[in-house]
Amino acid sequence: MRLALKEAEQAALSGDVPVGALVLAADGTLLASGHNEREATGDPTAHAEVLAIRRAAERLGRWRLTGCTLVVTLEPCTMCAGAIVQSRVDRLVYGARDDKAGAAGSLWDLVRDRRLNHRPEVVLGVLGEECARQLSAFFRER
Repeated sequence: MRLALKEAEQAALSGDVPVGALVLAADGTLLASGHNEREATGDPTAHAEVLAIRRAAERLGRWRLTGCTLVVTLEPCTMCAGAIVQSRVDRLVYGARDDKAGAAGSLWDLVRDRRLNHRPEVVLGVLGEECARQLSAFFRER
């Protein structure tokens, strides 16, 4: 999570909400990272999770990220939760809850919806206070 927090710092430098994400292989090897790039690229889908998932899939040469863990500083939104399910990530680890848009247990729980064909394990609150402080500081400055 500390690496994801450092990745999130990069987003803030370009005016993006500081969210960072990592995709780890089953053995813990870092496959890919990403941070929010919506402001930098003008792409509304350029969320940290989506970018990290895309990069991991490219590196592995396949769309199924079976065995992989996604680590992200903020609870994923519905778009990112959908990408997590569709990419077959086995485990989601996140820091801060998002009571306004979270789709992994806060507002919705898309990733564990029994109607879907894939439900990753969810580990929440990892360095949650530190992740929340980073986000709060960013919005306080804005």
